[in-house]
Amino acid sequence: MMSIRRITAFKAQHCWLLSHLDQAIAQGFEQVPHRITLSRRYKALYPVLQAFIAFVGSWAEILHPELDSRILIEDASLFKAHGPVWHQSDRLAGQVPDKLCNLDQAASWRKSAYHGWVYGYSLHLTCNRSGFPKLAQVETACISESQVIEEKKQALFALDPFAITGDNAYFKAIRVRNWAAAGVILLTPAVKWQKGRYAAAYHRFILCRLPRGLLRGFCVLAKSVPEGAKFRNTPSACGGDRNFEDFACLLPKHPSIPG
Repeated sequence: MMSIRRITAFKAQHCWLLSHLDQAIAQGFEQVPHRITLSRRYKALYPVLQAFIAFVGSWAEILHPELDSRILIEDASLFKAHGPVWHQSDRLAGQVPDKLCNLDQAASWRKSAYHGWVYGYSLHLTCNRSGFPKLAQVETACISESQVIEEKKQALFALDPFAITGDNAYFKAIRVRNWAAAGVILLTPAVKWQKGRYAAAYHRFILCRLPRGLLRGFCVLAKSVPEGAKFRNTPSACGGDRNFEDFACLLPKHPSIPG
């Protein structure tokens, strides 16, 4: 109720409940909780909500085709922390300036291409092509997307995706090749990866439109994949074998892989 009314500060929520005792009773409160109690309860919701999103995301595709996990999109968004900012020089020195009240000391700094420097947190969200959430993780702002996607790797693969797309922050050459060997395509712009045969093969592959005929290409590619590796949810697309020979070049060196 208070969140819908955009009453987000815990002190403001406490005051609102004091002036709306009928709503406090309706919410099951025997007495109006202190603002610190409200803060503690909100923080305790995070693991519950995270597990609930993962549970619904893994089972939702049986309800409607648009809720599938074949193609996943990974992205992160920065959010400012409530209260004042903690300047980096003071933060690194562990000094809290006098008269700086309600400071969130768990937040950190990160530069956003859209908002500049932000002192706060980042929401790392995984959704499908329809925007349906599959996974969610909140970290302090300084934690990189690359680090988070490694932490989420097992949960992402459990969704059995065909491809995962993201911006340049998620790109690593070794990650692209290792995920390819596991049967998952990591699609990123990879703007800084331009030199070498692996880079050329990757860019040739991602420039393919991937409509129909992909099944035939993946059958060709599967012969070069290490034993036991299977591609998930293989769609059909066009493009010819050359694109998949390029993609096979991305796989880590293995006795069964020529070249």
